[in-house]
Parts: sequence; structure tokens; C-alpha cells
Amino acid sequence: MSSALDFDLRIDHDRFLSTRDRQLHAILTVTASAGAGDGPAEVDGARYAEVIVVDCSGSMAHPPTKLGAARRATAAAVEMLPDGVRFAVVEGTHEARMVYPAHRGLAAASPATRDAARRELGRLAAAGGTAIGSWLELARELLAEHPEAIRHALLLTDGRNEHETPQRLAEVLAACAGQFVCDARGVGDAWEPRELTRVAEALHGTADAVRRPEELEADFRATMRATMAKRVARAGLRIAVVPPARVLSCRQVHPTIMELPVTPVDDRSVACATGSWGAESREYHLCLEVDPAGRPTGEDLRVARVDLLVDDAPAARPVNVLAHWTEDLALSSRIDPRVAHYTGQEELSRLIADGCDAYDTGDRATAAQLLGRAVELATAAGDAFHLEQLRLLVEDVDATSVRLRDDLPRLDVISVAVRSSVTVRDQGPRAASGPVPAADAPPGVCPAGHRSPPGARFCQRCRHEFTDPADAGPVPT
Repeated sequence: MSSALDFDLRIDHDRFLSTRDRQLHAILTVTASAGAGDGPAEVDGARYAEVIVVDCSGSMAHPPTKLGAARRATAAAVEMLPDGVRFAVVEGTHEARMVYPAHRGLAAASPATRDAARRELGRLAAAGGTAIGSWLELARELLAEHPEAIRHALLLTDGRNEHETPQRLAEVLAACAGQFVCDARGVGDAWEPRELTRVAEALHGTADAVRRPEELEADFRATMRATMAKRVARAGLRIAVVPPARVLSCRQVHPTIMELPVTPVDDRSVACATGSWGAESREYHLCLEVDPAGRPTGEDLRVARVDLLVDDAPAARPVNVLAHWTEDLALSSRIDPRVAHYTGQEELSRLIADGCDAYDTGDRATAAQLLGRAVELATAAGDAFHLEQLRLLVEDVDATSVRLRDDLPRLDVISVAVRSSVTVRDQGPRAASGPVPAADAPPGVCPAGHRSPPGARFCQRCRHEFTDPADAGPVPT
């Protein structure tokens, strides 16, 4: 299989700004596709390095089927590794221990090594605590020997990270960032969704709940299949600004929400790593601070250029970020539909995650309020995925409130929480689900002076909620 991918970079953004605006928002769409004439072929295993980390803490013994399911799932994942893939299996407790191979290194996948790894898996036993940072530190050490490979770790846990400090985990994640991609899975109902999403976000992977132990094997197989479909080890965005503009943030907003670290390159440029790639499409929300002082109005001005780099070489045609300052309220109050869509998805993600946190800590009133707002936002957006997730938590939905389900299983709460970062793609224009504002209705203006379209529920720049029409206040003159 050829390692080449064809990349395309596209931008949608709010270019018309009021002379009072200080932020510019853009959605960057990166699409990678197989090169012309690239048909299915055998995977070159030598291009991949894999570490599978299996939680073997004492809680994995309850119920007894859990560890057995983890053994079978790991064996299935190992079986899927093509010949030549460098791999290891790590046992995770309050420390990290090599399961296979016995030495601190990676073995090359072959019929003999896959059989040997499966035999060692039969010896796994549940005992000890949970220290996810130690597990990831060993994975980093093992994968560091293969810097040119597409490096990946699959981590399974069933409990909280109780045997090391949050600071220790943060330090390890910082050391691992950019070194490999990690997909994190929680099984059972005792793990913490914020911990798993923290790992996935830092290491450009995914976090998810495996609701029943018997589902582990299918999940591990799917994860290995997706990993072996990756064809580019490292890609990233390079954003060069025209002073005085500067980058405030850049986050992935599809298929999941994750903050991208912004690393200075020089006095005008920053880099944002995006991890490994297969044939797929992702979208990013770029926010720039801009200043109209001394800049002309009524014309397009470049405030930044965005390049997509693969192994430090340009991989797509760059795009320009333009600002057009205007006193025309009709222009400056428009919000680009894609910017509006993903701003809403980010708000929805926060509401669901915070609502689940509130419920998990016993604050049912706050949980009902936050999840009710999430239902309202998802309904207005026609977001079937998140509405399906929310129905696991709420029973009655009306215009103003929801009723939480009685005696919610914690498994439902944490499953919805960890999936709150998943977003649905913008499907383009659709019919409005509510009343259409009058043509002469004024735009919404938040306390910071940002304008949103007439009838907007939230400020689409700072997410201030317009709880009452009068809340918008007069349009500044």
C-alpha cells in the first residue's frame, strides 16, 4: 500500500467585521484521500508500532468476566496485526509491567510472536492499583525507539487514576504529546470520563465507553482496523499571522472536540500538530485576535495564512484568512453558517459534559438545568446523535425543562459524558426549527458588543445566552 495521501485544505470564516470586533473565527476543513489509482493493498507492517495497555488492577476481577474479556480482546487485537508491525502488550496496575515481549522493547509481529503474546495473556491476573501515567510513560519509552513509524497505543481501564497525582499524569501527557496517538477505553462503571478524554485529547486519540465486557473484542478489532488504515504519521497546521493579529486558539471540532496546543515557530508563526492520518476529513475552529486600528475599511485584508504540513513539507494549497472591516451592520452581523454550526456543537458538548459532572457529584438540580439546555440546543440544531444520547439521561422534554430519569445507572452517565466530545458534521442549510425573525428585527448584541443574527439564542462569538429579547440591549452606535 502506498503511503501517499492527497490533502485538501478549505476555509470558511466570518470575514466581515464591525470596527468594534476584536476576534475573527474560521473553520478549517482538512480532507485526506487515497492517491489516484491507489487501490486496496497489503499493509506494510514495518511502518507501524503498537502498544496495547491492559488494566490489571484489582477491580478488573469484579465481575470475573471482565478480565477474561480483556484477555480475549487483546488477543484479537494482536491477531489483527500484520506481519512486521512492532508491538508490545503492557500490564497496567500501580506500575507498568511488560507482558510481551519480556524485555523492554517491541517485537515484530509474525505467526510465532502473535502466538507467544496470546500465551502470555493467559497469565494476566487482577491485583494492584491504577496509575495511568506510569502506563503511558512505558508506552512512550517503547515507541520512542521507532520515531519514523505510525505510532499508536490502545489503553483500557476500568477505574480511576488513584495511585498517582493529577500533576504526575499531566507531566506524562506533556511528555507523550506528539510522540504517539492513544485511543482510551473505559469498561465497567467506575472510571472517570474526564480522565479518559484528557488522555485522548492530549494524544490526538479517541475516548469511549465499552458498556459491556463482551463488547471489548469488537471494539479492539475496530480500533486496530482504524489504526492500520493510517498512512501518514504526522501532519499539522502552520498559521502565519500578519501583526498585530495573533492566534488565540485552535481546536479540532470534528469528528471530536479537542484543543490543539499552539506552539510558537517564530515571531509570526505557530504550529498545531494534528496526529496521524488515514483517508478521512477533520475540521478545526481557529480563533484570531485582530485589531482594526489603522487598517482601512471596505476592503479584504489578509490577517493570516494557514498551511498544512506533512513531515514539515507543504501538503496542500494554503488558505488566507481575510478580514473586511465595515460599518455596514447588515454585513458585520452575518455569521458564517459553518462557524455558527461548530460554535453550537462546542456549546452543546460543554453543556452535556458539565451536566453529567453535576449529576455524578449529586447536584441533580444543576444537572437538570444543564441537560435541559442541551436538549433545547440539540433539538433546535436537529442533532439526532446527541438527542439519542440525552434520552439515556432524561425522560420528559418540554419547552422549559427536562426531568432526569430516576435512579440513573452511573454507566449511562459516564458513557454519555465521554461521548459528549463527539460532533456531527454541518449538513448545510436547513429549514429553521423555530419562528423566523422579522426582516427588520435587530441583531442580538451581547455585553461584549458582539453581534449575532436576529433571534439568536446564544452569542455566536462569546456564547453569552440571550435569555430575553431585552437582554441583547441596544446596538452600539
